[in-house]
Amino acid sequence: MTPENEIVVEPPAVERVGRELSRWFGNSDFATRPKPTALHRDSGRHVDWARVLPFLLMHVACLAVIWVGFSWVALLVTLALYLVRMFAITGFYHRYFSHRTFKTSRAGQFIFGLLGASAVQRGPIWWAAHHRHHHVYSDKPDDVHSPVQHGFFWSHMGWFMSHKHFAADLSRVKDLLKYPELRFLDRFDIAVPTLLGVGVFLLGVLLKHVAPGLGTSGWQMLVWGFFISTVLVYHGTYTINSLSHVFGRQRYKTGDASRNNVWLAIITLGEGWHNNHHHYPASARQGFYWWEFDITFYLLKLMSFFGVIWDLKPVPAAVREGAGKRL
Repeated sequence: MTPENEIVVEPPAVERVGRELSRWFGNSDFATRPKPTALHRDSGRHVDWARVLPFLLMHVACLAVIWVGFSWVALLVTLALYLVRMFAITGFYHRYFSHRTFKTSRAGQFIFGLLGASAVQRGPIWWAAHHRHHHVYSDKPDDVHSPVQHGFFWSHMGWFMSHKHFAADLSRVKDLLKYPELRFLDRFDIAVPTLLGVGVFLLGVLLKHVAPGLGTSGWQMLVWGFFISTVLVYHGTYTINSLSHVFGRQRYKTGDASRNNVWLAIITLGEGWHNNHHHYPASARQGFYWWEFDITFYLLKLMSFFGVIWDLKPVPAAVREGAGKRL
């Protein structure tokens, strides 16, 4: 009997729940992965509710705003952390780790990974592996977050809740696996968000004592600055999977349903020019024309002026204006 045909008996419920919960505190992709059971092999749409419980609780925690109240300083911190972490996802997790559209030092790479991990979307290796898989199979049956193939909910967030699609195909990220510090970020991807949450809470405690007139507190800052900000970054990011393959304009014939959408470009700092990106993923710039708002590219360009990054890959004019462009 081959390993593919081997049937593994489903463990007891208590053991299964404990195992799935533990994977939020130590990603097993780089250790010994549990063998898939018959249930998991048969249905890629099986949701592991135990493992995704922390994700669900992040949303529930936002309701605590009823008790902690509002302050302008909490709102400003929320917006600041939204912008910083959305940029970390778009500029670093996506354009650097997934597509290598520019270069940086090894120290810079690690810092980029830390910033991206603070968005609570797992580690850079896991994220890049799934995204590279998406480009190979975009809007085909094997594209696990295609709304064309699987519908809105599954493309938006259902896919990463499943047991089958939790594990990443590491053969696609061999260039990243050689860095132990990146492997550490993936192995313990809960560490950075935990430190951020504690830091935001302590900021609120400090402000309550040194500037009580601001009307904030540790709990208020935690709810607004961490939970609400994180959930906003979640769903802003997810719209590129779900909405940008449904709503917008197709400038290029890319063989998939990717579209350009100005509204999504605004909330994701430039990722909404998704049809452009699928036409030429190697470019650090996704807004191909001057009128296409791409704040991530502007910030990357600024970083390049200071030597933090370099060799940003442009969009060749022949590619931008050439074959595949619709009239």
